[in-house]
Amino acid sequence: MSGFISGKFKNLTPYTPGEQPKERKYIKLNTNESPYPPSYHAVLYAAEAAKNVMLYSDPRCSELRSALAARCGVGADNVICGNGSDDILNFAFSAFCDDKTPAVFADITYGFYPVFAEYNRVPYRIIPLKDDFSLDPADYYGCGGTVFIANPNAPTALALTVSQIEKIVEKNPGNVVVIDEAYVDFGAESAVPLTKKYKNLLVTMTFSKSRSLAGARLGFGIGDEALISDLNTVRYSTNPYNVNSVTQAAGIGSLEDGAYTEENCKKIIKTREYLITELNKLGFYTTDSKTNFVFAKHEKLGGEYIYNALKERGVLVRHFSLPRIKDYNRITVGDDGQAAALVAALAGIVKG
Repeated sequence: MSGFISGKFKNLTPYTPGEQPKERKYIKLNTNESPYPPSYHAVLYAAEAAKNVMLYSDPRCSELRSALAARCGVGADNVICGNGSDDILNFAFSAFCDDKTPAVFADITYGFYPVFAEYNRVPYRIIPLKDDFSLDPADYYGCGGTVFIANPNAPTALALTVSQIEKIVEKNPGNVVVIDEAYVDFGAESAVPLTKKYKNLLVTMTFSKSRSLAGARLGFGIGDEALISDLNTVRYSTNPYNVNSVTQAAGIGSLEDGAYTEENCKKIIKTREYLITELNKLGFYTTDSKTNFVFAKHEKLGGEYIYNALKERGVLVRHFSLPRIKDYNRITVGDDGQAAALVAALAGIVKG
């Protein structure tokens, strides 16, 4: 660190992204990317848009927002687009939290939440998950802050029902509730319909997982028009061109090919069930995943040991050092071939 960095960032601990090693070829199951390529429509539209990158992108993302609004059954003014859903989440920490309104989120959840809180210099309160990693909705009733809930949660892979989410929103009429639905397409139910009923609900989603556009960086938020206006105040005050024209085009193409996304999700869910079954045979406990990853621990072997042993065998998974989850690994569901290779590697590790 230089001697010039602002004092407000000297103690900031940045988010740690998943490994992206270049020194050798790995079976990469550590960053929850899709094993399948993006829709041909997305690629075609992106290539066409690339011909005009000498021009600024549309700061309103008008065509993309209209396509998202049609898909989600809301108005275009209920939609905001961002450079990944992380962009929208950061806007929300900035717009809806301050010294009098802390951020509130779980102890085991998306690692960016405490980073966003620290970066935006807002106080935050952490509520522990239950022993089984489930989230008790009652813990968030009238909590006096802006609520951030990943649903399904990462890395635990568990999901709340829409009725549970509605109760949290209903019990916090004076504060915004943000539901981060990065993994919702893999078995959970979206809370988007509730945004028509509640003015304090913001739902964020991403094109990174189910739509195979992680490298394009595209996310969006849906909420009451006034909430979206607040977020746009922050966006236009930082970077109004936050979604480039190639990415906007890829997003539109992807939305036009919804059947392709749906089919890929079905394949990933099927592979996930195979993976869970095989892991259980090898002595692993797995949570009830509603995501494109599996959260697993072995009955005898430690999480870090398994992580390192897999890496030696050319398979990358994600290990976290937090005490409550240090015996677990988060394993992305790849294609059938990747899943079979993972199971074979784990069988060798377990047998010693």
